[in-house]
Amino acid sequence: MTAPAPGTDGPSARPRTAQHYSVAPVQASPEGYVAPGMPGAPVAGFEPVEPAPRATPRRRTALAVALALVAMLLGGLAYGSAPLRAADSLGWLAIAPAGMVALPLGRLGGRSRLLPPLGALLAAGALLLGQLLEHLRRAHADGPGPGGLLHDTVTTWRVDLRPLDAAFYAIALIGGFILTRRAADRD
Repeated sequence: MTAPAPGTDGPSARPRTAQHYSVAPVQASPEGYVAPGMPGAPVAGFEPVEPAPRATPRRRTALAVALALVAMLLGGLAYGSAPLRAADSLGWLAIAPAGMVALPLGRLGGRSRLLPPLGALLAAGALLLGQLLEHLRRAHADGPGPGGLLHDTVTTWRVDLRPLDAAFYAIALIGGFILTRRAADRD
């Protein structure tokens, strides 16, 4: 026997069964209502906290330039004070004064556009000071000539310049520029 379908011959005596839908029916809910536990639902007792503003590191450009100048003088002094017998192979150490200059410029000065070229120039200046100090020591060892000690130093430096010195200056310039940028990016 089959029971009649509701509404055909009248009401059925069977209890109502659950209705099945392929998609849940849209419930009537107030505008802007989000069910508890769903994303976007307010949490009771929770007050949203605004994120703290990100503190940017303080840049001390003047201090960075001053320390880079001191590093240039110390790098030139160390470069020029090397033993005279090592003077021929010393040119390849042109990257050391560049690193000494680049560290304070990059770490303290930050990502300024002017500091990498300044680092390159100060690294080349350290190399120049080192070479002049080396020739000053040679001129002092030979005894001052008629032009004086400074004149003899510059003259012997000019005479002693080789094409390989251009490579050393290029190493100092490129090294000073790149190392200053890398030191600034390590924040």
